[in-house]
Amino acid sequence: MDVFNSLMDGFATALTPMNLLYAVIGVVLGTAVGVLPGLGPAMTVALLLPVTYVLEPTSAFIMFAGIYYGGMYGGSTTSILLNTPGESSSVVTAIEGNKMAKAGRASQALATAAIGSFVAGTIGTALLAVCAPIVVKFAVSLGSPSYFAIMVLALLAVTAVLGSSRLRGFASLGLGLAIGLVGMDSVTGQARLTFGQPLLSDGLDIVVVAVAIFAVGEALWVAAHLRRTPLHVIPVGQPWMGKQDWKRSWKPWLRGTLFGFPFGALPAGGAEIPTFLSYVTEKRLTKHPEEFGKGAIEGVAGPEAANNAAAAGTLTPMLALGLPTNATAAVMLAAFTSYGIQPGPQLFASEGPLVWALIASLFIGNFLLLIINLPLAPLWAKLLQLPRPYLYAGILFFATLGAYSVNLQAFDLVILLVLGALGFMMRRFGLPVLPLILGVILGPRVEGQLRKTLQLSAGDPAGLLSEPIAVGIYIIVAIILIWPLLLKAWRTSRPQAVPAAGAAGPLPQDVEAGSDVLMAEAESGARVAESTGSNNQPVHARRHQEEP
Repeated sequence: MDVFNSLMDGFATALTPMNLLYAVIGVVLGTAVGVLPGLGPAMTVALLLPVTYVLEPTSAFIMFAGIYYGGMYGGSTTSILLNTPGESSSVVTAIEGNKMAKAGRASQALATAAIGSFVAGTIGTALLAVCAPIVVKFAVSLGSPSYFAIMVLALLAVTAVLGSSRLRGFASLGLGLAIGLVGMDSVTGQARLTFGQPLLSDGLDIVVVAVAIFAVGEALWVAAHLRRTPLHVIPVGQPWMGKQDWKRSWKPWLRGTLFGFPFGALPAGGAEIPTFLSYVTEKRLTKHPEEFGKGAIEGVAGPEAANNAAAAGTLTPMLALGLPTNATAAVMLAAFTSYGIQPGPQLFASEGPLVWALIASLFIGNFLLLIINLPLAPLWAKLLQLPRPYLYAGILFFATLGAYSVNLQAFDLVILLVLGALGFMMRRFGLPVLPLILGVILGPRVEGQLRKTLQLSAGDPAGLLSEPIAVGIYIIVAIILIWPLLLKAWRTSRPQAVPAAGAAGPLPQDVEAGSDVLMAEAESGARVAESTGSNNQPVHARRHQEEP
């Protein structure tokens, strides 16, 4: 009952005329930027983050909620009409969505993606409202040793599964932790990595870091592989769905939601795994298997619902524990810290009205997204025709303006360019970006919990194992680190049977399922780049490399 009453109070705050206006502005801005080629939700949120600085916190986060869901919706439009996923979790949507568009069913593909996003987002936000207070009650009972162990687990789990190799993931994490050390030590007052520059004494602003790594790094990367020929955009009318489309879509929407929310709430869960599982599930359950690979509406409805449910799921650990599980949540955490608000177990107690207004605004933004963007789909399709030089010049302009507006210091522009060049080099050498951002945000907090733990144990390292939950988490950490080595040793020691030509046995079921998806992707002509493992790293980079 307390949850319901708190949520009603949140709606009372979010539905005031001014806050409702900010929600509308957020939805429109988020969709308009997110629909542009190459701009995933994380980059959209990072780029528009400085826009909210002139507002008081509650209004800013209500607008932010609209930007968040609007950016998610924009990514599906790009995938369907251009076959250009803005992030790795949109790849599966592009497989069937672009085939539907090429078959003259772009309006149906956009409609099932939008309505599926609404259904999944609404259910996911309801689960967030119910689950977050429960997680908070559990988190409040944890001591510093357990909280430190949880943050270490989050860092290692996310890092270990990203990137083309674990080494690249940990290299990116190391860069982030080093950047997080810049500034004055809060305990000893010792300057760290400031290189004698007084303006670095307060550390690097996380907003400047996020905008530089996401927006500037991506703009430089695309500019280096800029395609000068205009992209072919498939025309689209007003999105609508026939009776048969509704019949074939509603079950995938619900199944996709069930896949997406739990994975989104887990460290390293992300949206890639549930969208893949949703696609495979719909392919096995469909009554129209002959349409898969040629434009099956279930292949758009399920994965898109899973993607948006995972987006709602990521907010649960972010609000309740202060642990972002993907790039977009990391940028949102940066927004909280920029206002001096620390997400975590005490957030619901210290900033209850703000948090419940934010959760209520997610419901409102989700509804506004549906009623505003379905009629505006043809307009978003026209935005896709912007020439790439103009598009990325605009991104660099707004990124520079946003970074300067944070502290009104020209020195921040130098930092922006240096870190932007770092973001470009990371993309060049295949380093995932998310571990770096997590390292910058969580690094100082991990250090704080470690110091508190050691102070309580008088410097005895055994204090790290003083709580049962911490011990259990360290066992999981050890498994994450050691398991790949054990698996590799087992495969090496296993005798390898050499099959005769043409006598290869059947693939295991899970490999076969993955092969089905990859075959469908190949047949659909989804020309996407090899993922560097970053949730924010656009996977369409290869198409830019074809024409220098």
